[in-house]
Amino acid sequence: MKKLYSVLFLFALLGCEDKIYNIDDYPSEIVFDPSGACVSAVIPNASPSGNNDTLIWAEEFDDSSVCADNWVFETVPPNNGSWWNGEQQYYTNRSQNASILNGVLRITARKENYQGKSYTSARMTTQGLFEFKYGKVQVRAKLPKGQGTWPAIWMLGANIDSAGWPFCGEIDIMEHGDLQPGVISSTVHKAGPNGEDDYVRGETIIQNVDSEFHVYEVDWTSDRLVFSVDGDVHHTYSITPDMPFNQNFFLILNVAMGGNFVGNSIDPAFTSSSMEVDYIRVFQ
Repeated sequence: MKKLYSVLFLFALLGCEDKIYNIDDYPSEIVFDPSGACVSAVIPNASPSGNNDTLIWAEEFDDSSVCADNWVFETVPPNNGSWWNGEQQYYTNRSQNASILNGVLRITARKENYQGKSYTSARMTTQGLFEFKYGKVQVRAKLPKGQGTWPAIWMLGANIDSAGWPFCGEIDIMEHGDLQPGVISSTVHKAGPNGEDDYVRGETIIQNVDSEFHVYEVDWTSDRLVFSVDGDVHHTYSITPDMPFNQNFFLILNVAMGGNFVGNSIDPAFTSSSMEVDYIRVFQ
């Protein structure tokens, strides 16, 4: 349930939903609540049934800024000053790139010169804060518009720092590359026999991907991963005991710019666009 101050904040912003927020509309940095009074996504006294039908974690974005109890911002590029896959953005923790308005998280990619890059965005994870094994993850989101945007809702194995990638495993709940607008892909990655990326991908096509909210979901059990959009299943992957999908994973939200997933092509007229996330709910 929304906090009272969130309701008042909503009334204060009433009528602003379609406003284009400029970079100067935000403070320079994300400000976390040092008192720890922000809304933790952990559901108190939850008793998981094991059937993925008990809510254990719910990020409703009820705060006025991103809650440090729930999220970590990744801002240090791991690949010699860049991210992987030929991406062209610099991830920041600024509210220009990640903010909460009207109870909705907005991760905004922007065309601007910053730290030697031509684009900025944000990458948020629950690493070290919320990690879990098996569960149903539901994310209600509206995706950014424009060729070159690469929004993703995904998970990595919590042992990535020791095992490395792809040995830790990766579960991509949703990726949208906009080479063919509306194509939603869900991919499972693990290490192959020689340590190479061994992946299996499924996809579907949906309408109004950047103008309407859709629910992106994975139902993860000990024997399979089932991916769906708005309840329609488009990919099922079988899990065996030797795979890295029988351990804790953490959640990741980000919008990349450019890279091989979008054909290394960005619309030169692109200025900014956001992935909007209404909620993230995890059931066990």
